[in-house]
Amino acid sequence: MTLLRLLASVACFLVLASCSNLPFIGGDSENADTDQATGTSIQVSDATQSDVSVQSANGSFFGVFGGSQAQKTGLVVGDEPFAVKAGASVLAQGGSAVDAATAMYFALSATYPVAASLGGGGICMVHDGASGRNETFDFLARNAAGGGDYAVPGNVRGFALMQSVYGQLPWQRDVSPGEGLAATGFPISRALHARLLQSADVIRLDAGLAAEFLDESGQVKPVNTIVYNRELAASLTAIRLNGPDGLYKGEAAQKLVRYAAAEGGALSAAELAAYRAGRSNSHAIQMGNEMAYLPPTRLGAGTFAASLLSRLVNNNGVVNADVAATATAAATKTTLAQFGITSLPRDLGATGFAATDTNGQAVSCAVTMNGPFGSGHTATGTGVTFAKSPASGQAGLSAAFLTPVIATSGGQVSLAGAGAGGPNGTAAIAYTLVRLARGEDVTKPGDLRSTGDAPYDTVNVITCQNGTCAALPDPGAMGLGAAGIAH
Repeated sequence: MTLLRLLASVACFLVLASCSNLPFIGGDSENADTDQATGTSIQVSDATQSDVSVQSANGSFFGVFGGSQAQKTGLVVGDEPFAVKAGASVLAQGGSAVDAATAMYFALSATYPVAASLGGGGICMVHDGASGRNETFDFLARNAAGGGDYAVPGNVRGFALMQSVYGQLPWQRDVSPGEGLAATGFPISRALHARLLQSADVIRLDAGLAAEFLDESGQVKPVNTIVYNRELAASLTAIRLNGPDGLYKGEAAQKLVRYAAAEGGALSAAELAAYRAGRSNSHAIQMGNEMAYLPPTRLGAGTFAASLLSRLVNNNGVVNADVAATATAAATKTTLAQFGITSLPRDLGATGFAATDTNGQAVSCAVTMNGPFGSGHTATGTGVTFAKSPASGQAGLSAAFLTPVIATSGGQVSLAGAGAGGPNGTAAIAYTLVRLARGEDVTKPGDLRSTGDAPYDTVNVITCQNGTCAALPDPGAMGLGAAGIAH
């Protein structure tokens, strides 16, 4: 679906605030999580010696990788620290970048369900170092054929397809970290807590969410409180054992259909079983010596990102921007006006993350619930919170601002990252690409600009320049960059 068709499904738009400074309000490094419940930079390793690296207090991981050690190090980055650690652990076990991204997603379904429930959808980009192929996997949540507020979920199908093509570890190993977090519990991170506070009214209306995240007085539980979701754990067990059919068919699917019907939805068992993710070539745009790969323009996300970037380069791929920040902000405003977007909800319920591995594979993903906790309804007995139907309101525009991107230079990955949550995230990715295209350094924490509205819109990237690789979370949010070091 193109962005224009997507926009046409939305009934009205209000006034978008602060367009003039969309992507570039400075971040607060003091808000970065610590290594305990709230995450600092970490190395996850089963080797006896660590690589030459510097770990930053703001949650990023960066270092100079050379020689044999470079062959042992992959990087991961994202908005929620426990999920990032799960991805780093999978890398340390010899997993590919896609294995790490898959593990991060399933961990996020437990630790960051405001944006990544099993009921949501998204888009991933993959660069395969062996073949040089650049592909997009799209698995956005879809409108149910019979209408209603509950979307047909896409995430599990999408990550299963991607992992079947590019994974190196057994599927079970990628799912199990999230399953364990849901079953045995995890401390509420500062990243999650910030989203919970803003979504308290949504949480109070759903028994499952309220039981997990609210205390006896109806207030959001404090940071570091241990929470768990054993119904979600059971669903993840079924997915681990049976693949995506563990959600889209059988007992779990029946529970989803029954709950939707009881709440006035129109989800059917047939359309659940029939859901398939898409796989296609990515859309390429030359930017200086960089080749930027975006979602295809048949998707709203690809249309918006391509339109924005086309305003920053000429037909020969030469960057037009003398001042990257000013030019990107202006291009973003013009692109929003092109599509008639004058306002969006502050929180579109989205998150982005990325991973690279030692074989030259890179993946960037962005997922959304079309609003914080999506529909705000969790199917009894499943732990699955339904995404909001894309046609049910402004939040359905969230998918147009999922901006997973991979950039290469000389055939090598120079950037893998994602903006998510709104046009600020897309703009922050565009700004980073412009700086790369101009040959500027983007490997230190201060080189990445905050979206200005973190944690609702965020940008998380991995960059590699001149032998230095960095995992840089949004400096205004509370995410984490980490290295996974294998034997």
